[in-house]
Amino acid sequence: MDGARTFPRDFLWGSATASYQIEGAAAEDGRTPSIWDTYARTPGRVRNGDTGDIATDHYHRWREDVALMADLGLGAYRFSLAWPRIQPTGRGPAVQKGLDFYRRLVDELLAKGIKPVATLYHWDLPQEIEDGGGWPERVTAERFAEYAALAADALGDRVTTWTTLNEPWCSAFLGYGSGVHAPGRTDPVAALRAAHHLNLAHGMAVEALRDRLPTGGQCSVTLNIHHVRPLTDDPADADAVRRIDALANRVFTGPMLQGEYPEDLLKDTATLTDWSFVRDGDLRQINQPLDFLGVNYYTPTLVSEAGSTGSHTSDGHGNSSHSPWPAADKVAFHQPPGDTTAMGWAVDPTGLYDLLRRLASDFPRLPLVITENGAAFDDYAGPDGQVNDPGRIAYLRGHLAAVHQAIADGADVRGYFLWSLLDNFEWAHGYSKRFGTVYVDYPTGTRIPKASARWYSEVARTGVLPGA
Repeated sequence: MDGARTFPRDFLWGSATASYQIEGAAAEDGRTPSIWDTYARTPGRVRNGDTGDIATDHYHRWREDVALMADLGLGAYRFSLAWPRIQPTGRGPAVQKGLDFYRRLVDELLAKGIKPVATLYHWDLPQEIEDGGGWPERVTAERFAEYAALAADALGDRVTTWTTLNEPWCSAFLGYGSGVHAPGRTDPVAALRAAHHLNLAHGMAVEALRDRLPTGGQCSVTLNIHHVRPLTDDPADADAVRRIDALANRVFTGPMLQGEYPEDLLKDTATLTDWSFVRDGDLRQINQPLDFLGVNYYTPTLVSEAGSTGSHTSDGHGNSSHSPWPAADKVAFHQPPGDTTAMGWAVDPTGLYDLLRRLASDFPRLPLVITENGAAFDDYAGPDGQVNDPGRIAYLRGHLAAVHQAIADGADVRGYFLWSLLDNFEWAHGYSKRFGTVYVDYPTGTRIPKASARWYSEVARTGVLPGA
């Protein structure tokens, strides 16, 4: 039996959500449609025709949700701002009613002793900006910087920790490559253009935040770094890893953290584009000093050269005949071994450990924060009204043990945000997948903390991970 593990005294314990997944109030107080409103309302895009029109109604139940966080002893809450709630057309002055919602939310968090961590963009681009070309166009990065300035001017006196983008890989490659995320486009060149302009938006936003935040304000970005493993020790499989690592990870870490795009990425994609959309000065602007790197991890990625031995499966990013991996048609994806979650994702904490060790080695002076980690299971409320989710507790215990071991082995990990606080709208899966540690009965909106919420609460309060 493993013994208890104690985390550093100042380790930050929190939970996370995203605006479109929980807020609802899709047309209230000046909010206009985002690309996810449009996508969800398009027949066949989202399971069961679900939308985020109501979601978990956090826009009206925010006080109840903050009380839940306080009851669970969370030290921090990572949430995202809805761009179309603050700046409905993506241009011009802010809507004060939209900003007031976030002011009230942040004030309540601070009153309860919970640190607010604000993400500027978690995928809900104003539809009007997409109508003008969206992320494949440079103007979107410029608009994003203006939006970042509005948000910082309004909330910078209350919020000291900011994240520019959440998982830009999903925005670029699932939104514009495979089309399984909004806006649902399927153009590999547009996906690469979107990746660059997301990088540029990040750099511009950090500049805007730095100009406005008080001394001590922190800036970060959250990346879903793929931990890519080869199926075999064949050199061809190692090259498959290299290709996917470039498209999944280094397309962002290269410009953001090192000021350059990887040469192998440019070479691999040369048949698609000459990257002439990268202008002089872009890479300097993208390469902004950060206070920490946000890391989202759920499961490892297993690849081989296409046609090698082993069952070829989906890459885990939705059903589409279009690939999210430009110029990587010679790569096959495989199901990693072991138990799986309700998403069909392999449960493998060693992937998180290996990932943290790699990041600590590649970027030794950059602190890390786990900004998302969690699992979906087929949860239900029993006859006694309780929701028991032992699979999620086991998942969290294993992954927190991996984080603890990574810290012991030299990784500078400063915090952990569990995904997610609430069951919510899970993008193209609608309401069919439950990631929350708090169960939501969607017809009534009733919140029921699951067994995992109480378990995680004890870990967050004590900083001690109990033995298995």
